[in-house]
Amino acid sequence: METDRMFQVVLPGIVAPEGLEIRHGRVPQAGRGQVVVAVEASGVSFAEQQMRRGRYYDQPPFPFVPGYDLVGRVLATGAGVDPGLTGRRVAALVKTGGWSSHVVLDAADTVEVPDGLAADEAETVVVNGITAWQMLHRRARVRAGQTVLVHGASGGVGSVLAQLARAAGATVIGTASARHHDALRDLGVIPVDYRSGDVAARVRDLAPAGVNAVFDHVGGRSVIDSWHLLAAGGTLVAYGSASTRDDTGSKQWPVLKILARTWLWNTLPNGRRAFFYNIWAGRALGKDRFRARLRTDLTEVLAALRRGDVSAPIAARLPLTRAAEALRLAESGTVTGKIVLTP
Repeated sequence: METDRMFQVVLPGIVAPEGLEIRHGRVPQAGRGQVVVAVEASGVSFAEQQMRRGRYYDQPPFPFVPGYDLVGRVLATGAGVDPGLTGRRVAALVKTGGWSSHVVLDAADTVEVPDGLAADEAETVVVNGITAWQMLHRRARVRAGQTVLVHGASGGVGSVLAQLARAAGATVIGTASARHHDALRDLGVIPVDYRSGDVAARVRDLAPAGVNAVFDHVGGRSVIDSWHLLAAGGTLVAYGSASTRDDTGSKQWPVLKILARTWLWNTLPNGRRAFFYNIWAGRALGKDRFRARLRTDLTEVLAALRRGDVSAPIAARLPLTRAAEALRLAESGTVTGKIVLTP
């Protein structure tokens, strides 16, 4: 391929994974304050699974380029950007656009990846790591000696969250299917099989006084059960509605129901708190503060990965041209770890 050519994967509408399209063009130029990044790795997350169904809460109109996060090398810098950044490996959270061979980003939205971390390794903890770090430390403020419940503890966010909680000194109970239990035990997590009947009863057996925090991506009835599992002063952080992924109708309604419940629960005089976490909600703080917080938190997560406090397995590496296969594999639920696309 010519050095000034690029390609992207386009989601044209509500289609099967095989309906993804490839679009070719020229590598864009960096404007003032921007960098051109040659993408080395982008991930397949639950967001793309929802987006292709038109079910992601605030996805852009079709057609668009998916790809929630990326890691790559700075190819060129625009005016006002330190030219010394050229050649450096950076990570970025973008929500869309990551499934591309090249992207233009505001330099302020990038975070340098520590030396010693490969691109695909770092990619596993960009969106998953920021999400886990902020829910654990900014929302629930988990401390050593506390007990937390992580739903989907073998998943992308759940696995990182469980490890960060363990690193913070917390006892972690994690729900997962039985085939993941040995891996969770290796991480120091107490596993609970979410398919084996009454999960809430099993958690109560393990934590009779309740848990200090619950992290729930399931939505629906699970959020209600999670609230009732909290100890006095505990915190529920809901961050998705995976149970409604294949539903039809309004994509906003499942989230709005969770928001309504958290608002109601926070009016009760029992000292417990409930939040719906949205990684982009912090933009209400203002662009500069939002960027600074993202940079701080991603830097912390990458440092934890570099130290070995966190490991995020790579389930599969596939070229970007096989994005349809990667998305189909992610939706199969048969793999553990992050599926990484490599242009």
